[in-house]
This record gives sequence, structure tokens and C-alpha cells, in this order.
Amino acid sequence: MFDKLTSVESRYDELMTRLGTTEVQSDASEYKKAAKALAELEPLVEKFRQFKSVELDIAGAEELFRGADADMRELADEELKSLTARRETLLQELKVLLVPKDPNDEKNVILEIRAGTGGDEAALFAGELFRMYTRYAERQGWKLDVMSSSESGTGGLKEAVVSIEGRGVYSKLKYESGVHRVQRVPATEASGRIHTSTATVAVLPEAEEVDIQINEKDLRIDTFCSSGPGGQSVNTTYSAVRITHLPTNLVVSQQDEKSQIKNRAKAMKVLRARLYEIEMQKQQDAIAKERRGQVGTGERSEKIRTYNFPQSRITDHRINFTTHQLHDVLDGDLRELIDEVTTFYNARKLKEVTSVEPEQTGPTTH
Repeated sequence: MFDKLTSVESRYDELMTRLGTTEVQSDASEYKKAAKALAELEPLVEKFRQFKSVELDIAGAEELFRGADADMRELADEELKSLTARRETLLQELKVLLVPKDPNDEKNVILEIRAGTGGDEAALFAGELFRMYTRYAERQGWKLDVMSSSESGTGGLKEAVVSIEGRGVYSKLKYESGVHRVQRVPATEASGRIHTSTATVAVLPEAEEVDIQINEKDLRIDTFCSSGPGGQSVNTTYSAVRITHLPTNLVVSQQDEKSQIKNRAKAMKVLRARLYEIEMQKQQDAIAKERRGQVGTGERSEKIRTYNFPQSRITDHRINFTTHQLHDVLDGDLRELIDEVTTFYNARKLKEVTSVEPEQTGPTTH
């Protein structure tokens, strides 16, 4: 761990020197690149230097403790306690800063919700999940745009695709992907028997053109008349768009807009996000093969959460966490659930980068 921190500090010093050279200062692009790299390293280096300073202070206090009279030893003992606590705090902060940053954390997302097994009850649950995430987005001050949706005959949702824009959207929602399960007595169930239904949630980081390059030759674009809400344009203009990505056979349809151009732009946005996710999954699969002891894979097929209405209980199966605030959660208060899951996965990442603990220094008894 400390070898890595020393290496980062050396890199930081090199960048500082480089920024001061005429060569870099005369090249706006190179200067911007070096300045960005420096800014990313600065919090970690500053914390590491604070840590080293405290280590020196501890060494000085220990020397004073060993050679002073009783009164001075008492003062040195108090200072050692304070410095040791400060060192431990700095050590934990360093560990957090060492956790690799997810490059997608600040991205906007494409949120997809689909009814799973359970018929009408699954569609009603999908609708409730849609409302839950909509309310949560509103609480966060994010911008939400429903790109496409399909309602069931009972007022639920067969599926919905939503674009969510705002600060750190993916960092908050990335662990929501997976199978969500509901257990409750349907209104139409005369015997009072509890039914189990599911809905799937996919959170895709929105990909820019620089992230995913799509060759026009790989696309088949079909236009057709809209079906459903849309006023006079329904079945009269070919405004709906279906895009097929031939290499992967991915198909995206968009018909909510009256303009074919707008529908195409929205469809490309969704296609780009899905292709980006495929690439990310390939990378994650490669890493997972090297980590046989890793718990969970993060795949969508995993049941991640159960919403139990009779007991007003929500259980996140990945982290064995349970809360009885079911109705608050469904009303958009996801803070506790999201914080617990995020803390769990960050702690797991910490173990991967902090396997070497620092040697304990200083007197064991005072």
C-alpha cells in the first residue's frame, strides 16, 4: 500500500515539474491534460503527506516519552494518544482515496424497467418501481425523460425506458440493476394467498460517441407508422424508427416523438448505452475469472431485492440488509438502501487495494 502511495507521490512531483516547463505551457492541450492528471492525484498526495507528518510527530513524541521525567511523559502520553487517533483516521481516509474510481460514476443513465414473471401483478409492480425511481430522481433534482413506455391493461407497466440526467446519477443507481421480487396478496385474490412476482431493472451508463463508435454500415434502420397515443399523426406518417445493430442483433424501437429525426436520435442514445454495457460486461467477466473467490457477479439474472408487503419489509439479498420502511422506499426514499449497498461494495474494493497494513509503531503500554 505504501509503495503505491510513494509511487503516486513521485508521479505527482513529476507532473508539477512538467507543468512548469515551457514545452507544456506552450501547448494548451498538453497543459490541460497534465493539469487534469495533477488534480486527480492531489487529494491522495496531500492526505499521504499529512499521514507522513503525523508519523514523524509520533516518532518525536515517543522519543520524548522514553527520555523525559514523569510530568513530561504524561504530556507525551496524551500527545501520543491524540496523534495515534489522528494517524488511524488518516489511514482510513487514504484507503478510501485508494479505491479505484468508476469512470462512469458521473454519467447520466438509461433506466429500463420491465415486468417479469407474474402477469398483471408483475406489470403493477413494474409500475410501482417506475414511480419509485421517478420520485427518487425528483428528490435528487435530476432531469427525467420518458423515452418509451408500454402500459398493461390493468394500469401497470409492461416496460419503460427512461433517460435520467444529473450529477452522479450512475454512481447512485448502478447497483439497482437486477431482478426485483415482490410478495403480496393481489387485490383479485379471494383466498388471501400471497403471490410472488418479479420485475427487472437495468441501469445503463449513457455512452457518448467517443465511448462507442458505431459504423453506419452496421445499422439497419426501418421506419413505420406509430401505434398508440400520438394524436392525428398515428398511422399517417412514418415517424417511428426501428434500428437493428447487425453485428450484435440488438434492436431498438422509438415512436414517442412525432418527428422521425427525434425518434432516431433517442433510439441511437439507447443503442449506444446498450452496446457500451456489453463492452463493460466483457471487461467485468474477464476480471471475475481471475477472482474466483468474489461473491456475486452483478449479473442481471440475480435476484437482488425482495419487497414483502405483508411484513412491510425490504431485503437486499446481496448484503443481507433488511429495512421495514417499505412504503417510504416505494415513495422514493432510497437513501438508506443505496448507501448500504454502496458502502458494501466500496468496502470490498478497499480489501483489494489495502491488503498490506502498516506496521504499528509506538509504545504498546503507557
